[in-house]
Amino acid sequence: MKTILWTVNDLNNLSTSYPHITQAANKLRENEVVAFPTETVYGLGANAFSDEAVSKIFEAKGRPSDNPLIVHIASKEQLYDFIEEIPEYALPLIKEFWPGPLTLVLRKKGEQLSDLVTAGLDTVAVRMPDHPIALALLKEADVPVAAPSANRSGKPSPTQASHVYDDLQGRISGIIDGGSTGVGVESTVIDCTASIPTILRPGGVTKEQMEAVVGEIRVDQALVEEGHAPKSPGMKYTHYAPNAPVIVVDGSHTFLQQLIDKYEKEGKKVGVLTTAEAKNDFRASKVLACGSRANLQTVAAQLYDVLRQFDQEDVDLILSESFPQVDVGAAIMNRLLKAAGNKVITEE
Repeated sequence: MKTILWTVNDLNNLSTSYPHITQAANKLRENEVVAFPTETVYGLGANAFSDEAVSKIFEAKGRPSDNPLIVHIASKEQLYDFIEEIPEYALPLIKEFWPGPLTLVLRKKGEQLSDLVTAGLDTVAVRMPDHPIALALLKEADVPVAAPSANRSGKPSPTQASHVYDDLQGRISGIIDGGSTGVGVESTVIDCTASIPTILRPGGVTKEQMEAVVGEIRVDQALVEEGHAPKSPGMKYTHYAPNAPVIVVDGSHTFLQQLIDKYEKEGKKVGVLTTAEAKNDFRASKVLACGSRANLQTVAAQLYDVLRQFDQEDVDLILSESFPQVDVGAAIMNRLLKAAGNKVITEE
């Protein structure tokens, strides 16, 4: 299969009639899969009403079919086509954070959505992305679009079109190149089917931000305790991982350097994921800065790109600094721990 690359250079003058948007939307209506940028990461989209289309997502990604997908919409009105009810507390969340990196899990109605989207569940995850290309594409396609991240399953999520091309060239119909994404980590997923909303996956909207709008927000036990099965799309399996194994280090810079020295004496080429402030503090085979500790949003925005950079550096092991699990730091640590398979070395 030939993968078409559509490049959009001027996001300020975008409309649904933009030729690349029209061509990509036609592919979606023809039940083909198309990758496109959102404010979080690049998504791999297909018509959420079509089993044929959605099955192509799983085939292209190599994604397990028991892993539900997030449905993307262009307007709040589309919710009523396939959602049974919207709880009262969800309305201010929608008003405050849509369009944006917040996904709501709601009770579905009817049989319009493909069962492949929901993995047979009676709920569906929905969001409205905050990116001009995504919104224009969704409006032109005029169907809800199921769209997980546009990478091979298990690999770091793509924040640039080149990442998508590296993973999926020849496996999908097309890629809309809209430059680098902004937030860098996926949307927050919040379960809105119970009396109190519960975070299933931390992401671009923080717990603190949502509590300022609706009050109490709970956190899924699977995020804080081992042994609980996660409920969120994309969280059941090892994910976000580069080729080399990752270990998260919870400790001082001196402790991290001691670990670097230990592994390199064993003959391993060690890569270090750190921040701009600390890049010159470490001696290792490769040290890459991932944003600034003073601004964790920059760490989130660069995380997947840096993890992918290590694949080009011929390292045997990646040691990553840890980050405070508050605000967007919760999403950063969630993704790092998934990339590491929860391998952590803690300084005693």
